[in-house]
Amino acid sequence: MNEQMELDHSQYGLDVVQAEFLSAETTSWEELFGGYKKLYAITYSSGVDFVCKLLLKFEQAEIIFGFEEILSYSFQEIMAYQIKTVERLRERASKNKLDLISRIDEGSLRMYVTRGKLSHEKIYLLEAENGRKRVIMGSANMSFSAFSGKQRENICYMDGEKAFNWYFECFNQLKQRSSDYITSKAIAISDDPENIEEIPIAQTVKIQKSLVLDPVSEAGDEVRFIMDVKKLARKYSPLMPKTDSKGRTALSPEILKMTRRRIVDAGIQEKELRSEHPRLEINVEEQTVTLNDRKLDLNPNFDDIAKDVVLFLDYMRGYEKFHGDIGLMQARYFEFACWFFSTPFLASFRTIAVLYNQNLLPYPVFGLVYGQSKAGKTSFLETLLKMMIGQKTKVSAPDFTRTSIENLKNTVTGTPIIVDDLTQSRFSQHAIETIKNDDFGVADRLMQYPAVVISANEDVKAVSPEITRRTVICRVQAGLTNTELMKSSIVKRVQRNISTAFYREYLRLMLEEIPGLLNDLKKDDDEPVPLDIFAVSSRIICSIIRKHINEEIPSYIRELNLEDYFGEKVTGYHAIKTIQNAWTINKKAFVIDKRRRNIRYNAGQVWEVDRIMKELPENLEAHKSREWVVMNLDKAREFFGIDFRKRGFFNL
Repeated sequence: MNEQMELDHSQYGLDVVQAEFLSAETTSWEELFGGYKKLYAITYSSGVDFVCKLLLKFEQAEIIFGFEEILSYSFQEIMAYQIKTVERLRERASKNKLDLISRIDEGSLRMYVTRGKLSHEKIYLLEAENGRKRVIMGSANMSFSAFSGKQRENICYMDGEKAFNWYFECFNQLKQRSSDYITSKAIAISDDPENIEEIPIAQTVKIQKSLVLDPVSEAGDEVRFIMDVKKLARKYSPLMPKTDSKGRTALSPEILKMTRRRIVDAGIQEKELRSEHPRLEINVEEQTVTLNDRKLDLNPNFDDIAKDVVLFLDYMRGYEKFHGDIGLMQARYFEFACWFFSTPFLASFRTIAVLYNQNLLPYPVFGLVYGQSKAGKTSFLETLLKMMIGQKTKVSAPDFTRTSIENLKNTVTGTPIIVDDLTQSRFSQHAIETIKNDDFGVADRLMQYPAVVISANEDVKAVSPEITRRTVICRVQAGLTNTELMKSSIVKRVQRNISTAFYREYLRLMLEEIPGLLNDLKKDDDEPVPLDIFAVSSRIICSIIRKHINEEIPSYIRELNLEDYFGEKVTGYHAIKTIQNAWTINKKAFVIDKRRRNIRYNAGQVWEVDRIMKELPENLEAHKSREWVVMNLDKAREFFGIDFRKRGFFNL
């Protein structure tokens, strides 16, 4: 039976070959393939060493290489697979002293790589000089392991014109519809990105002038099963017995008992982690949410929601007793809450974005709350978690490493992982690298995994652009005195009485919109516009608050968008305030050079220069010279909102 395409059989017929069993025999691959002049083959997961030896037996050959892993067949995956396939062919052919380039140039060898999931056959068509023909098919790929007899394979062959012609038509369909030719130039060049136009798919585009790729958009049961197997294998990997120098694993009853104990102990530890970090799982298709496998009621009582709204506003009103820029603090905390509540949905947005070759940056899964001490950072995050899942969780800063966080991400679902009170040294050593490599779950196409939220004090002086573009940042500069902190009771009262009703209503409303948003993300636009999850989340939160209170809504409760989080005036806010304050009180710290069209600011300390530089956008053309920050004058005027004219002073 040959499955030509993964089709809906209610619309298409299934091609079935009726065969008759004649006999079974024991032979070698040399005898099976021997005596023929031409070879036409479709193979997956091939062993190139075997391919090279097989090619030496044929005067003419055409081979289509497929890829057995589950692919979405997006452009980036096709490129990666084709580049690596050609690279592997080049390296192994050279080792086996097979001159692929000469054979391609003289026309005795044609090789192709697939770019779509049209077929999953392994067939080998052989043709002799006297017209004798053979078809070999079954489970065996073109490799030594498949044809050496070391592993069980289902290998059948049929001799004769009729079978050959039918399968040759199948071969040609795959070649014409979904394969790209490997040129000798592609074999000869390196895998330098500058040579991208020589990869097989690029050659097809040159010839056909256009090509439309139709990616596999949904992860079906087969895809999910393979991903689940790989995920479970990774989970078991550190618990397995050690292999010997040849990679072999020796098993005995004692080793199995020891392995079982490790797995049981790991399971106990995982249960402890789950009790500390609950699993909030969202099923967008079924419009359901579970917390630790218990289905949540997404139709909470109106009065319960109203009670949570009042308590949340009471909590935010408590910041009015703080010292500093209270309005800014409330606005920043509200902005952070809008992102925090949306985090269980972000994994699915990121996975779909990757499948459709779109940017991950609009869907950040890292958050950072930092600033002066006694600013209520920890209690704020605890309150948000109470609203989400009814309990508080966090990871202590000394336990934070990239490995520990990734282990937690494999255990925790939905609920943000909170790392509390991270120091500057640990932030530099572990957090920066973790955030920069924010590709967790991308390769495995996970639709659910948690965000990571870090809280830190003022010793985290500033955050570099490579972090700010991947992280939702909340910097607060207001706080209480020690005695005021001791007297405050608002946190305990709110955390004791607030429920999950508000958040369950939020989840219900979000689930009404998420399917449409994910479909929008799949649209094949030449210049896709990122979906604004911040706008959706804040709009829903504002609507819940408006609906459940009669009082005037505070000004910081407002609908937001992507610009409110990642706009240059937002990420550079503290640099702007620093320069504005310095211009107000000490204009002598500035030197304006009209001839060179630049402005120089003396920050006093090199570390202060570094802090400011991290928050300045690229178009300011900023650079440092010891304790000086040097910027483009015209761009600086626009960015800082200052005319930079020293009345009464002489400018250069």
